[in-house]
Amino acid sequence: MPRVVLTVLILAFTVWCLVSIVQAPEGALRNLPRWAWLLLVLFFPLVGGIAYVIAGRPTDQPPRSYGARPAPRGPDDDEEFLRGL
Repeated sequence: MPRVVLTVLILAFTVWCLVSIVQAPEGALRNLPRWAWLLLVLFFPLVGGIAYVIAGRPTDQPPRSYGARPAPRGPDDDEEFLRGL
């Protein structure tokens, strides 16, 4: 019985990882491209899933392009707003 429970948990974890990879926005996955994460999780379900959770899942912050200026956090951080006062 414990073997069946463990197998079901690993299968559910693998399916969750695959769905998360497929639904992630383009360019949001870290360290590897989408196809590499899919192959890693499919061929090595437990190890690939753990690696994806640690090193591949998108962060809460949207991906930034290099050279892009971050958006101000509030009116007091916006230089243009402060110049207009």
